[in-house]
Amino acid sequence: MLKKRDYTPGKRGPLDGVRVLDLTRLVAGNTLTGVLADFGAEVIKVEPEAGDTLRAWKAKDVEVNWKLYARNKKSVALELRKPEARELLLKLIEKADVFVESFRPDTLEKMGLAPATLLARNPKLVVVRISGWGQTGPYRRRPGFGTLVEGISGFASFNGFADREPVLPPMYMADSYAGLYGAAGVLIALREVEVNGGKGQVIDLPLLDPLFNVLGPQAASYRLTGEVKPRTGSRSTNSGPRNAYKTRDGKYVALSASTQKMAERVFASIGRADLIDDPRYKTNADRVRNAEELDKIIAAFVATKTQAENVAFFERAEVTIGPIYDITQILEDPHFIDREVIADYPDADMGAFPMHHVVPRLSATPGTIRTAAPRLGEHNRELLREVGVDDAGYARLLAEGAVIEGAAAAQEESE
Repeated sequence: MLKKRDYTPGKRGPLDGVRVLDLTRLVAGNTLTGVLADFGAEVIKVEPEAGDTLRAWKAKDVEVNWKLYARNKKSVALELRKPEARELLLKLIEKADVFVESFRPDTLEKMGLAPATLLARNPKLVVVRISGWGQTGPYRRRPGFGTLVEGISGFASFNGFADREPVLPPMYMADSYAGLYGAAGVLIALREVEVNGGKGQVIDLPLLDPLFNVLGPQAASYRLTGEVKPRTGSRSTNSGPRNAYKTRDGKYVALSASTQKMAERVFASIGRADLIDDPRYKTNADRVRNAEELDKIIAAFVATKTQAENVAFFERAEVTIGPIYDITQILEDPHFIDREVIADYPDADMGAFPMHHVVPRLSATPGTIRTAAPRLGEHNRELLREVGVDDAGYARLLAEGAVIEGAAAAQEESE
């Protein structure tokens, strides 16, 4: 059973006092601001009447994505097509430290909210501009969906098996990397302001650059060898043996023996010490070159035992192997439960909502999960009061449609 945890409202974090205005939709921006929120920043989602598109990504009519990515955040709902709403946003910007948006390039300028305008209101503001391809370049106006980036970056071309089509990731890979790099960029820019006495600046954050960066030296390898990295499934082109192997009970284990000592330990443990001096498998280069034949030997041994038996057997032999889990096994695994990699938090729709732990784990100033994801416009009155909007003014803005309260989230499906 997952451990039960309550929210910890009022808990201070190392980013306490940092205010972030988040105008983004979907995963990249929400990942970026989610990292900051988990460590104490006040993150204010500025949403349109339809809400952040994440609200529409549901399971059995529950906003599971929104509940996870919008924890620790506040919501203000403004109709930015109205000049009164844009002026309210500019007033909020005067008291903010960070401004994050994910519109298509030039959209912010057309709204009268170009970075120069924002920085004129607040010279210390850090402005993050998330897009698919960047604010410059021939592709700047292309739709910025992560799928397109995962294709063009080179990732899909070497993901999957050689005899089948390239495989796109089954999760928000490009968005997630951009969000994590973006959070680092924000902290670097804030340090320039707070410690070095610098000014605010603009961070150009496309989905493309971070993903291409984590793919490693593929350009250098190609230039040296003249060869394009092939699709090898779960095998590695750098070391071996390394693969996913099917067990007797129809599950899988992942084995990686990327050092000479570990490879020799694998051979000895399966009763094939003769392979250590076999010229086909003697060195790492030999093993990579003859990976298919070697995999057959290891697979035959693994197939005689269940997943649990394989893990126990190879762990006793000090071989680097582990189970390949699905979510049903994760929810029952003692390590995940003990470290609260995932724990249950109170939830109005589900009773208990299984939520990821704050990452990374700091010993002295850890992040916390302080509040559940907000309702659309939940914090309108609280935050607009700060910029001079009294009850009568709020009622007028609401009637004029410049401010929205509690509208239903959008139902359209989006990438």
